[in-house]
Amino acid sequence: MRDKLVMIGAGGALLCLATLSSISCKKQEPSTSKEVPEQTRASYSDDVKKEQLDATMLAMQGRKLSSQEVKKLEEKLEANPEDIISRTSVLGWYLQNRFSSEPARKARQKHILWLIQNRPDTEIAGKPEAELDPILDKEEYYEAKKLWLEQVDKHNKNTAVIGNASNFFLIHDRDIAEELLKKAQALEPENPEWSQRLGHLYALDAHYVPAESKTVAAAKSLKQFEKSLSVTTSEREKFYKLADLVKVAFEADEIEKAETYANRLLAQAAQYKNDWNYGNAIHHGNVVLGRIALKSGNVEKAKEYLIKAGKTPGSPQLNSFGPNMALAKELLEKNEREVVIQYFQLCANFWEMGHASLKDWTALVKEGQIPDFGANLAY
Repeated sequence: MRDKLVMIGAGGALLCLATLSSISCKKQEPSTSKEVPEQTRASYSDDVKKEQLDATMLAMQGRKLSSQEVKKLEEKLEANPEDIISRTSVLGWYLQNRFSSEPARKARQKHILWLIQNRPDTEIAGKPEAELDPILDKEEYYEAKKLWLEQVDKHNKNTAVIGNASNFFLIHDRDIAEELLKKAQALEPENPEWSQRLGHLYALDAHYVPAESKTVAAAKSLKQFEKSLSVTTSEREKFYKLADLVKVAFEADEIEKAETYANRLLAQAAQYKNDWNYGNAIHHGNVVLGRIALKSGNVEKAKEYLIKAGKTPGSPQLNSFGPNMALAKELLEKNEREVVIQYFQLCANFWEMGHASLKDWTALVKEGQIPDFGANLAY
């Protein structure tokens, strides 16, 4: 997802959104922990149960509201602050209007602070719609930070609250986010969600640390992803997680593991051709196998894998953020321009939002240059 962040640099922000978007596309498995002293999702009305299931959808629908409809929902909330469905909808609208309207930004801040104070366990409280930025939102961010820490202390056995708080801190206070995820993992050791989210946090770290530290960060990420996979029982969920394992295993210089996971991912993809993750599997599996081939000196094989990666049908993530350009860049460094241009042409079939970038990159490659692919080296 960039709806997610604002002031940390375009590449990093987009990377975070792409990562979290891939998580939000799939339903997390329920916890199997038998001893959770405090209920993770409190039971309220049927409307709130609906909110817990459809928070992302409600927020997305909220973006289509008119200003008059938002006004009516605000009036409903004045009469009934516990109407989480209405609050979720208006937060969706405010998320996309917070840059263009100062009143919208202030109203959004007010709603978020109310959620943290009163309903920190609800699903929307852990979504991008409920996040704040220390530069854009200033003192409200620090007020929200204080409130989240108080809620975590108060609900120190409630993984819904802890998990939502970790999402709030993921970008601007990653040390706190890490501590919270470890706490949730200790409370629910058999719940794969917490290891998976720690894996994503460490994968994010790998893009900020110096080059010499990237392998170490990737290795930490790989360990958590493997732990999550080991306690996952659903075959479809395992399929989703393999794409993360493939990429981070290569970055951790665990080449044998990367090759094993990539081949497993591609083999499983045949069973899920109608799944949203199918295109991701085809793309990332072949990109990593191509990088492995190139690393071993087999340029022709690497070129074959690049074309296979470009033939993906696309996915929600690929269609929005675009393809991974790591293998393309490595082939350009070996002066393999023709195959990379062909790859760009294939990518244009699913990355409509990136036609301008692909056109510019093609022109640079024809001139013998290597484009700055930015965040597309990380996706």
